[in-house]
Amino acid sequence: MKRPVLDSMLLASTDPDRLRDWYAAALDPAESSSMDAYRVLRFGTFHLLIDHRDDVGPKAADATRMILNFDVGDARAVAARMDELDTEWVAPLEDREGSLFATAKDPDGNYVQIIQLSEEHLAEMENLS
Repeated sequence: MKRPVLDSMLLASTDPDRLRDWYAAALDPAESSSMDAYRVLRFGTFHLLIDHRDDVGPKAADATRMILNFDVGDARAVAARMDELDTEWVAPLEDREGSLFATAKDPDGNYVQIIQLSEEHLAEMENLS
């Protein structure tokens, strides 16, 4: 039997075009397209689906409940792009023993974390498998 694979996430918004445009500008997805009413962004093999919903508020009610983590190759460059987009930072870019972490808010107030792991931390993670 095939094991489950986490393939995508649906992110509801009152302004899905604004949200899609921010993610595309800030994080440079491998693909940005539309399928029916969904805005589809592909990051690696993971798809972020953004949909319009009237039953959600304009801002995330409990933003810490879910944090989108993005593994990036150059956290400083991504943080600079986010700064150009006037992104609000929850935790600005910091070096944690050689790895870089930052947490921002997308335009709807969802938490988005960028992570650039050091070679040492990547090697430690490989040993966990």
